Amino acid sequence: MTSGRTGILGGSFDPIHYGHLAIAEEVRVLLRLNRVLIIPAREQPLKPGGSVASPAHRLAMARLACADNPFFEVSRIEIDRPDPSYTSVTLQLLHEQGLNDLYLILGIDSVADLPRWREVRRILELAHIVGVARPGAAVDLSHLSQVLPQLPARLIEIDGPRLDISSTDLRQRVAQGRPIRYQTPDAVVAYIEANGLYR
Repeated sequence: MTSGRTGILGGSFDPIHYGHLAIAEEVRVLLRLNRVLIIPAREQPLKPGGSVASPAHRLAMARLACADNPFFEVSRIEIDRPDPSYTSVTLQLLHEQGLNDLYLILGIDSVADLPRWREVRRILELAHIVGVARPGAAVDLSHLSQVLPQLPARLIEIDGPRLDISSTDLRQRVAQGRPIRYQTPDAVVAYIEANGLYR
C-alpha cells in the first residue's frame, strides 16, 4: 500500500449508499487526499445489534459501489480480523503499513461520541479527525476540548453534502418492496436483489 494523504471511512455499510460516497469524495477533494480507504467493519462495538448483511456481502457491495472511482479503495482490514472493529487497532495496523498521514472521516455526531471510543487518545495521535456535518445532526462540540484537550488541534470540520440517506431506511425500503434506486449505485441495487438481502 503506497503512502500519502489517506482518508479513512469506516462503517457497517449495510448497505453502502450515495451519502457515504458523496462524503468520501467531498473530503478527498477538499483535503487533497491521495485516496480514501472504505473500510467495512466486521462488528462495530458501539452499534448494538450488529449488521444485517454478512461481512462478505457488505464488502462485496462496497467494492461494487467504489469500482468507478480510482481514488477509492475498499479494504478488508477489519473484515478479516476476528475481533470487534476498534478504530484504534485499525489505524495502528495502517500506520505499521507505512500510512502515516491519515484522516479519519466521521459524521459530526460521531465526533461528539469520541470520548466513548476505545483508546481515543491513540486515535488522535494516529489520525486527523474530519468531522462532516450531516442532515439532522446539530452537534455542540465545545465540551469536547475539556475531555480531549488534543482534539481541537486534530479536528477538521467540513460542511459536507447533506444527502439524507440512511442504510436503515434503505433496508426498510427493500423489506417493504419499495425502490432504492438513485439512493445507492445500480450495481448495489442489483446485488441486493440477486442475493435476496434485507427481505
